[in-house]
Amino acid sequence: MKSQIHELPKKSIMSVSKQLLALTTALLLTLGVSTSFAANNNTNPDNGGVNASFRKDFKQAELLSTDPGKDYTKFTFKLNGAILYAFYSPNGDLLAVTHNLRSTELPISLLMQIKRDHADCWVTDCFEIDSNGTTSYYITLENANARLTLHSDGDNWETYLKTTKL
Repeated sequence: MKSQIHELPKKSIMSVSKQLLALTTALLLTLGVSTSFAANNNTNPDNGGVNASFRKDFKQAELLSTDPGKDYTKFTFKLNGAILYAFYSPNGDLLAVTHNLRSTELPISLLMQIKRDHADCWVTDCFEIDSNGTTSYYITLENANARLTLHSDGDNWETYLKTTKL
């Protein structure tokens, strides 16, 4: 039996989709608000403490790029052949690590739910995020009428965002 879920051609790994960036930013803003009261307000323009934290946490990583922002710094790096993204608070605390996935790399229970409940959709984005030891998954599905982003912290998907196409 042929699967009705189709993956789009692999986009350049260096270009993060707008959807991934928006979801990650939303998560990090939430994390930033929850940690801002304990944050050190040292806004060293060279991000020396943040860079040192990254180097300490990911000694074997090949750093590809650094994107400093007001509320967090995003590091894009390669580790064991995989492209990963690490987000740090201004005081050097690791907020989250993310990486893109193929839908077939999801836990089998989540993949089966997608195949069963969304057979009329194709996958446009899929990633894993680890924050404070908790792993979550996000997947964006589309069909001719809608775009649906689902989130899971365990064995089931929950709707994160749904938009109707005009």
